[in-house]
Amino acid sequence: MLLWLADYLSQYYSPFSVVQYLTLRGILSVLTALAICLIAGPIVIRRLNYLQMGQAIRSDGPKSHLSKAGTPTMGGALILLAIFISTLLWADLENRYVWVVLGVAFTFGLIGWVDDYRKVVEKNPRGLPGRWKYFWQSIFGFTAAATLYYTAQSPAELELIVPFFKNFALNMGPFYILFTYFVIVGTSNAVNLTDGLDGLAILPTVLVSGALGIIAYLTGNYQFANYLHIPYISGAGELLIFTAALSGAGLGFLWFNTYPAMVFMGDVGALALGAALGVVAVIVRQEIVLLIMGGVFVMETLSVIIQVASFKLTGKRIFRMAPLHHHYELKGWPEPRVIVRFWIITVMLVLLGLATLKLR
Repeated sequence: MLLWLADYLSQYYSPFSVVQYLTLRGILSVLTALAICLIAGPIVIRRLNYLQMGQAIRSDGPKSHLSKAGTPTMGGALILLAIFISTLLWADLENRYVWVVLGVAFTFGLIGWVDDYRKVVEKNPRGLPGRWKYFWQSIFGFTAAATLYYTAQSPAELELIVPFFKNFALNMGPFYILFTYFVIVGTSNAVNLTDGLDGLAILPTVLVSGALGIIAYLTGNYQFANYLHIPYISGAGELLIFTAALSGAGLGFLWFNTYPAMVFMGDVGALALGAALGVVAVIVRQEIVLLIMGGVFVMETLSVIIQVASFKLTGKRIFRMAPLHHHYELKGWPEPRVIVRFWIITVMLVLLGLATLKLR
């Protein structure tokens, strides 16, 4: 929106043309989203407290969590609001990728909002039944995948890229739709499973988003893409604005979500942010790199799958509790230690993911 205004004003005052630079708009997007969260955060928290939007705590979870009962949740709505405002202000709104990623974030956030509303307001501990949650995730995931497939403008947009291999690219054809669906829905649920401790999910999301923003910028620049032997995707660079907004909003939210949390993200935030990471990774053709950088999300998800499978097949549990962060809590690790160590692991994995761009 402001890009159009700056373009118009640059006819009369040339310094406005600086807003055309993607890197500058990325920085402004971070700062805008961060400012919105920091300013609106206390207002939102007070409002959630007034409405008694307190989190219900599982009775079978770690006993240390019982004191968190009543902490306001659904704070992810603040994150999404900051992301949408910042992106709409600084992004090129004629770019189709911007609208796809905003649409995915909104629809998956809507699913999470319904789930949170039923848990918190209607006092239904089940929230949105799993089959309905998965149904709507599938509808919106397939819609996004089909949109990207049928609007693809070059073969590179449909190719599977494998890190460390310079010239390997597999055109997936129609299989692209199914693959993209699994990436979006899988990442959404993985981030949601990770969101179990104060700040545990949001900082890894910020780090992965920031790295994807860098990759988007490089992918959308022909010279950089050619030099790094990664696919050139015209228009993908504009996703830097969205990922920058996500990173800024996430950092602003972490100000209030850090241990001990004043507000929780809830499914409205976790499902939306995870799906957004997935669709950005798909657009820039770095799904496997996302798997590397989001290793914490992967570990958390695998721990649940392994735990359920083991219990159903043998009647025994592999972990003291799943997801994985609860296992370490029950081993006696203080919550801040679990959180910070998972953050450190994410930093290392994000750096490894970025390194794959050159190691080809």
